[in-house]
Amino acid sequence: MSNWLPDFEPLPDPEAVIAPEITETECRQCGTRVSGLDGRYACGVCGWVNDHSEGHRPLPVAEDDADFPGRKPGRARRT
Repeated sequence: MSNWLPDFEPLPDPEAVIAPEITETECRQCGTRVSGLDGRYACGVCGWVNDHSEGHRPLPVAEDDADFPGRKPGRARRT
């Protein structure tokens, strides 16, 4: 058996992924306790929704979605 080891290039470091954070607050309209992701909430009791700009992080752009029409296969995500 051969002791030859193939040459290989090291893999690049993986991109840091920040998981969404589950947050809680009171509904501004009816006072019900609501949970959301990254500070974005919707009340299931009265229908109140806070504005998307009140979230803790910017929302991803449509081009970051894997199902975005016209996305090139293997295209790196924008940061």
